[in-house]
Amino acid sequence: MLNTKNKKVSLVLIVVSVIYLILSFRLPSYAYVPVDSDVVPIALGFILLVLSIGLFFIKDSGKIAKVSKEDLVPILVVIGFILFYILFLELLGFIIVTALFIFFCSWYLGYKHFLSNSIVSLVLPIAIYLLFTAFLQVQLPSGILPF
Repeated sequence: MLNTKNKKVSLVLIVVSVIYLILSFRLPSYAYVPVDSDVVPIALGFILLVLSIGLFFIKDSGKIAKVSKEDLVPILVVIGFILFYILFLELLGFIIVTALFIFFCSWYLGYKHFLSNSIVSLVLPIAIYLLFTAFLQVQLPSGILPF
């Protein structure tokens, strides 16, 4: 029955998604908020569960994907950017860290138009911050900014 890699991986992911969903349903509820803190984790848990079940029924192609040596360095650098983002999100705040992440990650991956890269790197985090704080009433880390 478990003779393919897809089936083995899907069973592991199903177990992970069930545990994740159990923990997501245990998140505390908050009164007077339009979107509670457990909505996104529960939605992500169900998406992972559905995709894991779908993976169970997909046949293996028999080919193993390998990462070439020249692709390994950019992958590790982007993982470093993500770790920087995670480590400094609370300290510097959502807007600053997200702007730095978007700018430097897109610059490193080859997008060299400084002006448009700067505009997108600033406008996008500000718009997301305003959407979450003003409309959804979900607080994002403000960090060193005075709001």
